Amino acid sequence: MVEYYSICLEEDGDVSLFEKFITKHSKHNYEKFNHIMSWIKWIGNRYAAKLEYFRNEAETADASALPPVNPNWQPTFVEWDDESQSGETNNLRLYTFRVNEHVVFLFNGDIKTAATAQDCDNVRPHFRLANKLTELLEKSFGHGIKLNDELTDIIVDDDFELNW
Repeated sequence: MVEYYSICLEEDGDVSLFEKFITKHSKHNYEKFNHIMSWIKWIGNRYAAKLEYFRNEAETADASALPPVNPNWQPTFVEWDDESQSGETNNLRLYTFRVNEHVVFLFNGDIKTAATAQDCDNVRPHFRLANKLTELLEKSFGHGIKLNDELTDIIVDDDFELNW
């Protein structure tokens, strides 16, 4: 079983980064969004959050992304171009912080239109924010955030604030 978390930024009130992702992409990129949601469910209920199910978008990045790299893993996604009769894999990215096989933070993302996240105007801000939040969360473990004894859930101190 995997426990999923997200983060609410102060300027967004009670709306988490993942909720913003859902609001945008469940309407505008439904099939790609549904593919990522299927992976979240499969990872959560069947596989556990193993490292190989998360996409590394840069060697120096702390955050990772969904969907996984291998397009042949279930659940699959192929978008067909009727003119060329060729298939494309899902280019919608959801940035994440995989704490361990049982705890994952879900952030935000967008359609990736360049070879790297750093070169894509759509995903670059989400990628950078996910890396910054991942860095801050990693530093916060043991200082306001901790894992329970089974390492399957997080415990947050009542007065904890994640500060830049």
